[in-house]
Amino acid sequence: KLCGYLQKLSGKGPLRGFRSRWFVFDPRRCYLYYFKGPQEPLPLGHLDIASACFSYHQPEAGAAAAGDEPAAFEVHSPGGAVTVLKAATRQDMTYWLQELQQKRWEYCNNLDAAKRDSRTSPTPSDFSKGLVAKDNPGTILSQNASAERARNILAVETSPTDLVGEQAASQPAPVQGSAINFSLKQWSTEIKNSMSSLRKGNNENRKSVFYTTEEWELLDPTPKDLEDSVALEEKRKHLAEGNKGRRLTGSAFPFDFGRIPHKARRPLKDMIGSSKNRSSSDSSPTEWCSGNGNRLVSELQLKYQSQQEELEKLKKELLSQKELVRLLQQTVRSSQYDKYFASRLCEGIPKDTLELLHQKDDQILGLNNQLEKLNLEKDSLQQEVKNLKCKVGELNERLGMLMETIQAKDEVIMKLSRQLSECEDSTSSQSGGINSPTATCTNKELQELDRLKDNLQGYKTQNKFLNKEILELSALRRNAEAREREWQAKYTSLEAKLCQIESKYLILLQEMKTPVCSEDQSPAREVITQLLEDALKAEPSEQQEQAFFKPHLVSEYDIYGFQTVPEDDEEEKLVAKSRALDLRSLSLSENREISTGVKWENYLASTMNREMMRCVELKNLIRSGIPHEHRSKMWKWCVNLHVKKFKDSAVPGYFQTLLQKALEKPNPASKQIELDLLRTLPNNKHYSSPTSEGIHKLRNVLLAFSWRNPDIGYCQGLNRLVAIALLYLEQEDAFWCLVTIVEVFMPRDYYTKTLLGSQVDQRVFKDLMSEKLPRLHAHFEQYKVDYTLITFNWFLVVFVDSVVSDILFKIWDSFLYEGPKVIFRFALALFKYKEEEILKLQDSMSIFKYLRYFTRTILDARKLTAIAFGDLNPFPLRQIRNRRTYHLEKVRLELTELEAIREDFLRERETCVEKRDLISDDEEDS
Repeated sequence: KLCGYLQKLSGKGPLRGFRSRWFVFDPRRCYLYYFKGPQEPLPLGHLDIASACFSYHQPEAGAAAAGDEPAAFEVHSPGGAVTVLKAATRQDMTYWLQELQQKRWEYCNNLDAAKRDSRTSPTPSDFSKGLVAKDNPGTILSQNASAERARNILAVETSPTDLVGEQAASQPAPVQGSAINFSLKQWSTEIKNSMSSLRKGNNENRKSVFYTTEEWELLDPTPKDLEDSVALEEKRKHLAEGNKGRRLTGSAFPFDFGRIPHKARRPLKDMIGSSKNRSSSDSSPTEWCSGNGNRLVSELQLKYQSQQEELEKLKKELLSQKELVRLLQQTVRSSQYDKYFASRLCEGIPKDTLELLHQKDDQILGLNNQLEKLNLEKDSLQQEVKNLKCKVGELNERLGMLMETIQAKDEVIMKLSRQLSECEDSTSSQSGGINSPTATCTNKELQELDRLKDNLQGYKTQNKFLNKEILELSALRRNAEAREREWQAKYTSLEAKLCQIESKYLILLQEMKTPVCSEDQSPAREVITQLLEDALKAEPSEQQEQAFFKPHLVSEYDIYGFQTVPEDDEEEKLVAKSRALDLRSLSLSENREISTGVKWENYLASTMNREMMRCVELKNLIRSGIPHEHRSKMWKWCVNLHVKKFKDSAVPGYFQTLLQKALEKPNPASKQIELDLLRTLPNNKHYSSPTSEGIHKLRNVLLAFSWRNPDIGYCQGLNRLVAIALLYLEQEDAFWCLVTIVEVFMPRDYYTKTLLGSQVDQRVFKDLMSEKLPRLHAHFEQYKVDYTLITFNWFLVVFVDSVVSDILFKIWDSFLYEGPKVIFRFALALFKYKEEEILKLQDSMSIFKYLRYFTRTILDARKLTAIAFGDLNPFPLRQIRNRRTYHLEKVRLELTELEAIREDFLRERETCVEKRDLISDDEEDS
């Protein structure tokens, strides 16, 4: 993929300059989009490469010496617009020019090739998974052989640097000359991108930028901090008195903040220390702001020294008082012990016991004295450590001063050496006399020769590139002229066809205007029959030269392998062809707008070197639809996201083990699986015959799942889920996709014999219909239409065979990412889309008949998605869960009552002779 950083010249007046932009090439439309950065969702603009030409200028002689990097090139667009782009290096510029030429050549030759339907053969991409990948052949280009040989001769071999390619998304943007990196022309897009990044940040981490991920706590101050605080407060008091009440700014911190110990991080003492330094530095200007000057400073220094001496005296006195208190405590303790022993002696305690107590008491006193000595030694050692640290600091300062002195001396030595060499050169030049001018001229001529050789090589490269550009533009011009002639012929053919159709319709209207008096075959019916035959007539294989000019709007199969027009039913065939034409029209109109594919390319490029994570941007992209070429990768990522815990707990080769077990020892579900294989998707070419590749893979996945989940085994509906998954996933990934749907997304008993979960969801859907679409719900209630008979299959197989394929796969995109709530959203959206048409129907039969096919008439996926994710909000998942719980109990109670009625009937049948011949459907099947 062609993407990377380039600098674009933009702006006007003093704001004009190069701004770094992230460029992404879109091969679908041959557009070069540019963004502010790799993570931006909306482009600032685009360049039409298909109709552009390129050039660059060889730098002047003094440009390289001035430091101007010769890496700018120009893109000339139709209308005279010129866009100046600049690469980081000349190598990158050459690579970009070669690649853009190649992309333009391929795109224009694709237009000249047979006009392929973009819906039947998508843009070639790096497909690697699924059945759809097998139907993606490379594009065959009808190129001019001589032109191609000339292009190869004139091509310049080059390779990109780190600023080109998908890996460049993780690199910082190159430094630009202009400090302003905001586009005034696209200010609305800049604001949208900024708001999108803010929303993305708030959703990924629900904290503002002022929060940190670390916790803090208040710690006790150290003795040194207390001493510094007291000294600073004393100094502030004296300064305040000396300045006659003048107030100082700054404060001392009596406490220290640090991180919680279990974080094992460094505390914030450096930050607090810097604040103390600011406080002490703030006092310095105050001293010099007074009018007394040096006299006030000397007085303050004397007062400070006297206070320090007094403080030292008080500290010594405090230590002596502490020692006195310690001795008094020992005396009191010993007197208490003596008193205690004397009282015990009077009570008649044996003498041996008293002696033992005296010995223990002496030992305790000795140990206490020893402990106090050790504490004193500890304090002295700590003080010594502090003194040593201070000495080390002084030595470091001296070392720094010595290093600076050595550096200064080195500079002096270098200066003297240069002066000495200059003197020697001047002496040698004076002695040389005549030889010096000759040598100087020779050196200048050699330098000029090297410069001319470099310029010659540059002009050769430029000439080769411009010759290639002229050759390509000439070939493309001839192809465009031929293509214009073909379009003119096609237009003439379409105009003639339109005139024929209008003539037939005018005849039909005239015949319809004439009254019919009998039930015989009227001329109007003949005209209608003829029109239908013409509409469904296949184009003849002969006259190939004329067939090239006719439009091929509807192909036999779409890109997913589904048959677009059925072969058996003539009425359905006409409706299907009309529907396919409408889909083609919608596709062509969507292609005229900004492609969502380039947004996906940009997003995937930004995740090259980091793991893809859930975020609002990704959810919005998936809701708009995953591009055909990225669907395989994204579906696999979504499935792994939901079944990670299952896959981590499974043994390696888990799927192959299950499959081998199922093939060696068939289970009861095997017979039903074989019966349903060819009935899965008969209108899809991957499952239409027993020899199709999809049938074999479908059988393997269903058999493996039946062994993993024997409670379900196999249920009709699972085959369609797996068939859709296999279109974009390999067998093992499709197996885990089925596990995701059955065991993660859907409630229990959703696919069991009773279909309990499915029945519950239909009742929940009825509640949502009455809440979200009350008019339509009342309309169904008025005519007693049970629409759950239609919607039951929607929920069971996630709309397979219920909507057109384009809408089906967009529903599955959101379903695999967000879960089962998407089914409720789109089921309501389908009814809301056709609400007005349904309300016009005034009888139950017509309503029910319309509900059976109306979903196939909805073709606008964008409008349906806007209804599902916009008009139906709010849509909380908690509400669905609560209503599931409520209806689950009611359905279980009803099933229990039905089971009781069934058991009563069986007992009555056994006892009554007349009812013994009655059997149920289940008994008849068995």
